[in-house]
Amino acid sequence: MTKPLNLGMIGYGFMGRAHTNGYKRVGDFFPELEYRPVLKAACARNQENIQAFADQWGYESIETDWRALIARDDIDAVDICVPNNLHKEIAIACAEAGKMILCEKPIAMNTAEGEEMCQAVEKAGVANTVWYNYRRVPAVTLAKQIIDSGKLGKIFHYRANFLQDWTIADDLPQGGAALWRLDVDAAGSGVTGDLLAHCIDTAIWLNGSVSDVTAMTETFIKERVHQETGKKQKVGIDDACAFLCHFENGSLGLFESTRYARGHKALYTLEINGENASLRWDLHDLHRLEMFDHADEGITRGWKSIHVTDGEHPYMDKWWVPGLQIGYEHSFVHHVADFLKSLESGEPCHPTFRDALETQKVCDAVLASASDRSWHTIG
Repeated sequence: MTKPLNLGMIGYGFMGRAHTNGYKRVGDFFPELEYRPVLKAACARNQENIQAFADQWGYESIETDWRALIARDDIDAVDICVPNNLHKEIAIACAEAGKMILCEKPIAMNTAEGEEMCQAVEKAGVANTVWYNYRRVPAVTLAKQIIDSGKLGKIFHYRANFLQDWTIADDLPQGGAALWRLDVDAAGSGVTGDLLAHCIDTAIWLNGSVSDVTAMTETFIKERVHQETGKKQKVGIDDACAFLCHFENGSLGLFESTRYARGHKALYTLEINGENASLRWDLHDLHRLEMFDHADEGITRGWKSIHVTDGEHPYMDKWWVPGLQIGYEHSFVHHVADFLKSLESGEPCHPTFRDALETQKVCDAVLASASDRSWHTIG
């Protein structure tokens, strides 16, 4: 017999929809799970908007004050899908109320806030995870398995980029519900926390910890009108960032992210080079993992494309027949499934808050390095 897990969703934007889709589909494709999500309540300040979201997605009720949501006895877990500047206060309140927490990335505005959040959830002993969903794309999970097997040998290089082009416009405002990512007071940083955080989390998961970084950032449009005040003001976020790093395993890292790469909507690629083999992955072709194995016979040696759709591949036994791929939204279904499994086993669902804090430390070091133009050790 299944057990209900009553969920409270705070926020209703892009990520609120992506997460909710995961909650709604997980029981259909992971029927063996002991827990079943129940969409108990959705919360946002605008009553009309949150009611429309709740009606569309099937939430039983709404709240317009997140404190009221957390105070409800019928809420077991809270999903935090709001701008970054609100994560800390909500997460700590959830922990103190004994609620499980699923928090959007990055974990916080900075390392200090993230540490407070970690201490709160660890003191309360509540289950927690952060939505770095790319770990659960089957091809990326397969890359992790291959790397952990030792197939690549000693690792020399890791490189990743995340390129977009949606902010190339002088008249695009900053702030407000839709454009809070361009407002430093709400986001904390620009592409570093929004896009590179994904690259960093995946890199740490695949290749281990980063030891030090040197970085550069640029803000191409210096002033934008703020939607809430109507006044033109300084832009505080980074439009582009590139950094070099050393990993603790001795390999070198190269990372780049920008919202000013015309023609790219969400180009996220990664590559890892070892002494025996290399792997690479592209979000635009997310069901494929490319591999070069030097052990192959010389006359047929070359890059091969692994179509990650077979039942032996990670997660794929839950979906369709071999050859039929899945997409972006399925990574959230997988994350929900893994979180529910962790409640059964008592093991943490990674990345935990503490895992996500490691990524936050790298992000902070990157921004500090770009500011003073020097190498920064990850503390």
